[in-house]
Amino acid sequence: MTEKLRLEFGLDTFGDIGSDDSGKPLTPAQSIRDVVAQAVLADELGIDHFNVGEHHRSDFAVSAPDTVLAGIATVTSKIILGSGVTVLSSEDPVRVYQRFATLDALSNGRAEITAGRGSFTESFPLFGFNLPDYEKLFEERLDLLVELLREGPVTWSGETRAALTNQEVYPKTERGAIPLRVGVGGSPHSVIRAAKHGATLALAIIGGDPQRFAPFAGLYRESLKRFDKQQLPIGIHSPGHIALTDAIAAEQMWPQYNASFGRIGRERGWGPMTYEHFDNEVKFGSLYVGSPETVANKIIHAITSTGANRFDLKYSTGPMPQSQMMKSIELYANEVIPRVRAALGNEISITH
Repeated sequence: MTEKLRLEFGLDTFGDIGSDDSGKPLTPAQSIRDVVAQAVLADELGIDHFNVGEHHRSDFAVSAPDTVLAGIATVTSKIILGSGVTVLSSEDPVRVYQRFATLDALSNGRAEITAGRGSFTESFPLFGFNLPDYEKLFEERLDLLVELLREGPVTWSGETRAALTNQEVYPKTERGAIPLRVGVGGSPHSVIRAAKHGATLALAIIGGDPQRFAPFAGLYRESLKRFDKQQLPIGIHSPGHIALTDAIAAEQMWPQYNASFGRIGRERGWGPMTYEHFDNEVKFGSLYVGSPETVANKIIHAITSTGANRFDLKYSTGPMPQSQMMKSIELYANEVIPRVRAALGNEISITH
């Protein structure tokens, strides 16, 4: 059987602390206001999705993405607003549901949740959780969130929070459901878990040829069949930056990439960041850096090699100036997306 899924495009931001055109760091408050302006531009240009991440450290301004998304909801009209990701292991699923149901009301049905375990651990001590409980917390809380999203009475029990018995949770949404995606970084167990819950798969591909994630996409499709679920979209999240030429894009991106990933690498004991590593990822891996033509060709390769029908570009990396990010968004919408659609059409065929 062949099924068609609409080809969709989005933008992801972690709300990195930005800089002005002279390189002077912005305040967290200004960085948050800039995220809102980026979302407004994306909405005006017709991009499908805008996703805001959650972090609890000094190099990122956004620790409460649902609050930022609520602000964006009041100044946009069409774009779907989602988290990227909600760090569910250190969240209360009831409050996650309530906040996103509120966002859904403010946006007239444009809310979306992407739940994940996150790539940082700062939220665990901050909210009083033990890091060794990492897997159990996520497993149980995802199970509860799935029940809550059905918007009926919830009966649930586990080891990581108080049980609920025939509990109604408010507010209900007008459309009766908020879409759920599960962010996966490369674990087969996580892929199967997403399929079991009937959640859309969001593949975080931040290094290497995206073709290496094709087996995860295949496992997801087979698992959906095994669990008697309908075929669902597969999304890709990858970082990048677009400018008028490949050389300009690399020149603008490298210092920000080095600042961001260099700091993370030092914290985690990795070796020093090198331009050679960056350049290799740009040419052969999952850094979508270059001219509109270059980035479009890389996205076409990623979609065709994985069978994904959605691509979300993480356009903000490190202290990049607002002017460069806004230009990147404009080129993505006006030149990259049309090129990809011209090559692949408006739908992706899934055979199962």
